[in-house]
Amino acid sequence: MLELLRIRNLALIEDMALDFGEGMNVLTGETGAGKSFILKALGFLLGERLSPDMVRPGSDRAQVEAVFAGKDGGELILRRELFASGRSRFFVNDSPKPQERARELKDSLVAYTSQHGQQKLLQPAYQNQIMEQTIDCPELLQERDRLRAQLEAKLEERRAIEARQASLAEMRDLLELRQAEIDKVKPQENEDEELEALRVRARQAQEAARDYDQALGYLYGDADAPGLLDMARTFHRHLERMAKADAGLEPSCEATGSFVQELQHLAGRLRQPPRLEDMPPDMDAVEERLFELSQLKRRLRRTLPQILALKDEIAEKISFLDQCALDIKRLQREEDALAGRLKTCLEQLLPRRRACCDAFAARLEAQLRGLGFSEEVRVIPRYAPSEIWPGIADEKVRLLWAPNPGQPPQPLDRIASGGELSRFLLALAGVLPSAEEATFIFDEVDSGVGGLTLNRLADRLEQLACSRQMLLVTHWPQIASRAGRHFQITKTVREGKTFTLCTPLNDQERHDELARMAGGGAQGEAMADALDGARGVRGREACGAPEQTGPDQAGPIPAHAGARPVKAAQAADVADAAKAAPAEAPRAKTSTAKTSKHRTGKARARTSAQDPQGCAHEAHAGGACGDAEEAPADGSPAGRTAEARPLG
Repeated sequence: MLELLRIRNLALIEDMALDFGEGMNVLTGETGAGKSFILKALGFLLGERLSPDMVRPGSDRAQVEAVFAGKDGGELILRRELFASGRSRFFVNDSPKPQERARELKDSLVAYTSQHGQQKLLQPAYQNQIMEQTIDCPELLQERDRLRAQLEAKLEERRAIEARQASLAEMRDLLELRQAEIDKVKPQENEDEELEALRVRARQAQEAARDYDQALGYLYGDADAPGLLDMARTFHRHLERMAKADAGLEPSCEATGSFVQELQHLAGRLRQPPRLEDMPPDMDAVEERLFELSQLKRRLRRTLPQILALKDEIAEKISFLDQCALDIKRLQREEDALAGRLKTCLEQLLPRRRACCDAFAARLEAQLRGLGFSEEVRVIPRYAPSEIWPGIADEKVRLLWAPNPGQPPQPLDRIASGGELSRFLLALAGVLPSAEEATFIFDEVDSGVGGLTLNRLADRLEQLACSRQMLLVTHWPQIASRAGRHFQITKTVREGKTFTLCTPLNDQERHDELARMAGGGAQGEAMADALDGARGVRGREACGAPEQTGPDQAGPIPAHAGARPVKAAQAADVADAAKAAPAEAPRAKTSTAKTSKHRTGKARARTSAQDPQGCAHEAHAGGACGDAEEAPADGSPAGRTAEARPLG
């Protein structure tokens, strides 16, 4: 059950808290005040999308929070925030959760029926979806959907193989030619780079050998000129002769001798240049291999890594062409097996669906009769074959109906009026399976309904509210008067800013709002008086209490929220007036008109009496506190202080 809904900084709502109760909770107000938007905010909380421009100007975020109470006494607190940037966050009991979690919770918390549901109801696909919800063997539906999904996946895989096979079959000759070219050269990974590096080292070794030979030539000279070593020896001998005559030249002579020895040692080193151990014996073979790789790259217009990737790709494609025929046959066998299982599943599903849909149609007919349709109203499921796989047909269900005797069954979109669709939606809400604790949400489900039929619809809503919590948006006072809690939605302007406000109404405020909804003035007062009286009669009937006695006959008077004391005859007239009075020009019967006339001439008096046990009763001349039930302390209708007004 939805206990609390709080909306902050969303569109025209600055900060609004609605404390809902059990049974029927009604939202009323002028057109455009924002009643439906409150329900839209609840939809946003449960996963629907809202535009970021719905965040109230001047705020960085909007927030919707709700408290749901379970039968076990536990609470579920949901909160969703919408940022002006477009981002949103969702929380369950103050723990962040993914947005999908909100949509998962929706069906177990609310059952939504809106005025826009009429258009969906006209769609055959939506009708089929509704009828499938009535099937008592959901496992068969799940098995059908699972097998169908597997078949679609197998079919998609097979078609992809066949399409690729068709495209590659034309290229097979070219692929084999390219493969032969590559296999002829047999390139290896990084082979061209390694050979290039080897060629560079070989050239460096050749240059080093030439340098060594040139250095030896400088040392030994040639036939035309002596080398450095011969000249150094000659110079050393000449310096030795000079040192014999000049002792000061002896150090220089020794240095020259050492230099000659160093040159001789160097000559030995230069005769043995360094050699590369990994150098191939035949560099011509290296050059030929590099040329061969270069030619292959030029023909294929690819680098060597790309050629190697192409080689693998060609091998994979040729292997695929060789293998695809076997894969196609395997997939066909798997498809046949799945199709057989699907056919068996449908053989079980189709008769079960027909039985469940026919039973559902019968229950729906009973609901429609209770909403003012003819006793002869018929709802007929039409089953149309729909092939979901070659040779395998499922059935699509479409609703036909005949609201009046003598009419042939027709689709809803051909003969149903707006009011009939509204009642049809309400009838569906009463028979469709939904979570036991889900709150009914009705957004102007009474659209297009009027006259005596409206009272039938109001009765049905009241019956539903006896077992389930209900949130209802309506413009009809005949329906609003049935609510246990009544909220008035208004729009006001303060300091140049517009605000949507929500006010929970007490008995007097409820009466005034019913009068406004009925058109105001004397007519509105008459309608409100009639509805208040009818509410009191229903309350006494629900409590099993005797009719109210006259002022000269003492007797017990039961407590009921919003009831006003009238005589027994007046109460019956008032109840009839509430059913007969049209909304656009309400006309009260004689007793109601007298009451209204008296109310305009005298002030309204309210008195209440309460016994020591806390039992609230209406004050009445000669009345006594009998065996009335103890008033609940939660503010429910039976526990509220009743009002007494002078009748004259």
